[in-house]
Order: sequence, then C-alpha cells, then structure tokens
Amino acid sequence: MKNFYSNIYSFNLRILKKTVKYLSQGNLVAIPTETVYGLAGNAYSKKAVKNIFKVKKRPKKNPLIIHYHNISDAEKDVIFNKNFFLLYKKFCPGPLTFILKKSKNSKITPFATSSLKTVAIRFPKNRIIRSVLKLIKFPLAMPSANLSSGLSPVNALDVFEEFKKKINIIIDGGNTKIGIESTVVDLTGKPKILRPGIITKSKLNRFFKIDLSNNKFKIKSPGMLKKHYSPGIPVILNKKPKYSNHAYIVFGKKFQNYKNYFNLSKKADLKEAAANLYKTMRKIKKIGYKKIYVTKIPNKGLGLAINDRLKRASN
Repeated sequence: MKNFYSNIYSFNLRILKKTVKYLSQGNLVAIPTETVYGLAGNAYSKKAVKNIFKVKKRPKKNPLIIHYHNISDAEKDVIFNKNFFLLYKKFCPGPLTFILKKSKNSKITPFATSSLKTVAIRFPKNRIIRSVLKLIKFPLAMPSANLSSGLSPVNALDVFEEFKKKINIIIDGGNTKIGIESTVVDLTGKPKILRPGIITKSKLNRFFKIDLSNNKFKIKSPGMLKKHYSPGIPVILNKKPKYSNHAYIVFGKKFQNYKNYFNLSKKADLKEAAANLYKTMRKIKKIGYKKIYVTKIPNKGLGLAINDRLKRASN
C-alpha cells in the first residue's frame, strides 16, 4: 500500500517481492534496520555500490558495512576468528559490526571496501531487513540513507527529505528502535572499538579486553571521519545559549520547558537519549534555529556513543 509519498511503501509481501527483484537488478532501496535506515545495494555489484557512493556523495575512502542474514551467508567473504564467534553468539543478530579480514575468494566489489583487505560486516535484527536478506542471493552494502556527513535517518520521511524521489523504493518501518548506528569492533588484531554504540565497551569487556581505538589515520569502517552526523547548522558542546534563536539540547529533569530547550530524556535515560538524538537535531533545523548548543552528557556507557556523534557533528 502506497501512502501520500509515491516512493514510500508500507511493508508487505508484495513490497518484499518487489524489493528483492529491484535489488537483484542492481538498483538501490532504502530499508529500515534496528539502528537507522540504510541505503541498500548488491555488495557484489560494482554498478550498485558505485551508485551508493554517487547518490550519497560519499568519499570513496569511506568503506561500507556489508549486511548478511547469517554466518553461512558471510563465510565465503570473510575470515572468522574465535573472538568473532564469541560476540556473534551473544549479540547477533543485532547492532554490532565486525571488521574482519577479507577472504581471497570474496565476491564483494573492492569499491565497497575502499580497496582494503578488511571488511565491515553486520547481521541486523530488524524483521524487515532480515526478510529481504533471507530471500536475496547476495549481501547488501548498506550505509545510512542520508547525504554524506549528515544526520542518519530514523524514519522513512527522513530518507525522503534527503533524496526526494532519487530512491524509487523507501520501505516504511516506522521509527527505528535504537536511533544511532551500530557499534563497530575491529577483530583483525588486538580487539578495538572503532565506533561506539549501544553495545558498550563494558558489555564487550565481559568476553575479552577491548579498548576504544585512537587510530585517527586509517579509515577501516564508517563513522571514523572527523566531520559526521551534522545537522547542517553549528553544534556547540557543553555550553548554554545566550540567545533565544539558538536551540539548547538538554538531558535530565533539572531543565525547564523553555521554547528553545529540547530534552533528549527527562528521565536521564541514555538509551532514550540516543533514540531521540538525530530526531531532535532534525527537528531543531526544521524549526529554523541558527545554532545548537548541547549540555554535558554523561561520558559513560551509551553516553560514549552519544558524545562521539555530538563531537563529530560539532566539527
């Protein structure tokens, strides 16, 4: 069933079949995951992957995450190790991306990996993307469905606002549950977190020691560019605005309900704050505020991921 927007579709069996056919022909589709909405194309197709970079205006040095339904689908493209199996068993399907060595026999086009010898892979949990992955005969290269360096989309309308009708199929799965991108872990050597997410360092440390990476030079996964997650207006961290035409993102119950105050979570719940982060910044930009000021967010647990996004948005 179509709604008012001619390229946004409610999910049903007919749209599932249409999506599978469309992807199999080398076209791009916007699909929800549990984290954010993704712009999906055949990871084995040079044409499809090059089109992802073109549509997003994405730097070629920024590799894509490859999405699979299960382990057996991925084993021909990457080299697994014991640390991968430990985390896969606990967290997959789910919001965790693994950096692994690329298999010599992999069919993934080098354009998707920025010609690296490693691959970023994920097994998403959302039922819509899993339904698609189960029926296709190839994995999906799928970055967030937005213009490069901007805010990731958390609903179908966000995607439409980014691309209008450049994407022929946008599947409407409602608001995403998590609202920020997956945690990325590099398992090709000493385990490192390249991008923090809802699966936190403390959760991963239960299996083996893992640290946040300070590698600022070699880009091995999405989310490592200095400027990212930008709402298109200046973002100033840990300061209060002086003027009412500047928005103030706050956190916790101590803040009053002023017109230019936007509370990520009155309960001071970091999970709720993460889910509201991009939605709030988009709302602020739409209203017409000229700058976004942000109160201090606790830099622990999921707060590390929120602060990572805010820091890159402020660059």
